[in-house]
Amino acid sequence: MEHFVVSARKYRPQTFEDVIGQQAITNTLDNAIKNNHLAQALLFTGPRGVGKTTCARILAKKINQASGGDLDEDFAFNIFELDAASNNSVDDIRNLNDQVRIPPQTGKYKVYIIDEVHMLSQAAFNAFLKTLEEPPAHAIFILATTEKHKIIPTILSRCQIFDFKRIGVLDTKKYLEKIAIQEHIEAEDDALHIIAQKADGALRDALSIFDRVVSFSGKELTRKAVTENLNVLDYDEYFKTTDLLLDNNIPEVLVHFNTILSKGFDGNHFITGLASHFRDLLVSKDKITIELLEVGDNAKKKYLTQSEKCDLKFLLQGIELANDCDLKYKSSKNQRLLVELALMQLASVTYDGEKKNSKPYIISAVVFRSKVAKKSSAKFVVKEEIKAVAKQETPVITVAPKIAAPSTEVVKPELINMPRRSSGLSLKSLKTKAEVAKIEVDFEEVDGLPADAFSESKLLLLWEAYINLLMDEGKKSVASIMNSNVPSVVNGIIHFQLPNAMMKDQLDRAKFPLVKYLREKLNNFKLDVVVDVNEEDTRKYAYTPDEKYQKLREKNSAIELLKKTFDLDI
Repeated sequence: MEHFVVSARKYRPQTFEDVIGQQAITNTLDNAIKNNHLAQALLFTGPRGVGKTTCARILAKKINQASGGDLDEDFAFNIFELDAASNNSVDDIRNLNDQVRIPPQTGKYKVYIIDEVHMLSQAAFNAFLKTLEEPPAHAIFILATTEKHKIIPTILSRCQIFDFKRIGVLDTKKYLEKIAIQEHIEAEDDALHIIAQKADGALRDALSIFDRVVSFSGKELTRKAVTENLNVLDYDEYFKTTDLLLDNNIPEVLVHFNTILSKGFDGNHFITGLASHFRDLLVSKDKITIELLEVGDNAKKKYLTQSEKCDLKFLLQGIELANDCDLKYKSSKNQRLLVELALMQLASVTYDGEKKNSKPYIISAVVFRSKVAKKSSAKFVVKEEIKAVAKQETPVITVAPKIAAPSTEVVKPELINMPRRSSGLSLKSLKTKAEVAKIEVDFEEVDGLPADAFSESKLLLLWEAYINLLMDEGKKSVASIMNSNVPSVVNGIIHFQLPNAMMKDQLDRAKFPLVKYLREKLNNFKLDVVVDVNEEDTRKYAYTPDEKYQKLREKNSAIELLKKTFDLDI
């Protein structure tokens, strides 16, 4: 049985021209050798698997070849590699310093490659300083590290630093194509692209993954084999998910998500991949940004096709929702529900059944639709009251004609099954919307309806009756606010004063049922309730810590001196 050599060793570059993705560094080193302008201490830093040690070996070999040596000789006796992870003591560096003094037997230079140099101890770094600053003419040091920030500044200042970058996905894919041809392997373009993405800029990792997948699938490398072996969620799953979201098909989306979970993928993996998918669709919508789409040719066609179906608002809101779900995932106690709720919100973004708010709402299951007779010349606005204010058993339908038309047809509400239209962004808001019944009153469309005069005494009786209704329904907070003062009537408008803006906001939110109740009882559909804040009353009360402090300071000015003396906070 022939000995197997992994691709990372078998295809390790032997010249600067073979190095992938580091052209700027390799050109600089090549020119420095040609022009005899090479520093005696070099530091190669960057992520793993990008070519630091490879470039160090090529450089060490090429230095002696350029100085008049045999081009076929590898000068192995002139190259010394030291692993600082296992040789990090002071004694190891002292032995190195002793070896440096001995000139080379062949060639002109002795090259010392110290890998993972950041693992040296503080004492070892200090022992190395003098040699690194003033090495012999025949010695060149090449230090390699993945964590430059752990190297002491005195070492950094003595080295010429080269920062290696991550290798691009396309460069990695092209290199894998070249190897696949040499190994006589038929590889799909998308399969190699997935391997390049999984490697995350490290070519050594890409070659290791390539060997692993080839062992799994043999001479035919398919996208399906790669996704199964690497536990990568195929992008077709995201295309299907997006189509279901665009169709507002919440049940199918949840079933599809359950299928993905049954394959062994977790919700966080899925939701982060969905956010990346939305990002790729977003960059596909513009010719300027389409070059940012790092996918295979077949996948690119699918992205361009689906991006035409998605509007900009859906993609931006989708990225925001998916990213928010990702941030909350680890801290969530019910992680599956969190992802499912995000999917339901995403499926509601493109729903056209209601006017959109700034926040996404989940489509409701039942909506009310009104039928207006074709012969009627008037247009009707029908508002459904979920819970009648005056404790009526059946919902009240308010009909307000936009155009005065005495002979109108009867409007009958029809209950039909449609996707849910309104709910909250969270479970708390879902419960709130179910508990709070809000009646919308159109204040403008009252032409043609009665507007009888009424007395203030009659208003006060109805005001007190409505407070009793609120108490019976358990709405004690609003009832208490209404009971805090007495309303007054000015030119047919009811004015009600409160001592602070907080109480005003609470009453404004509950004002619509009150207005409807008063309009019907007083037979005046033009009346309105205006809630005002009495500034003089506001100044009498202190609500915030700052306001309380100001009140105390008015009563006793010495409290300011106390605060400054002891440096107290409010």
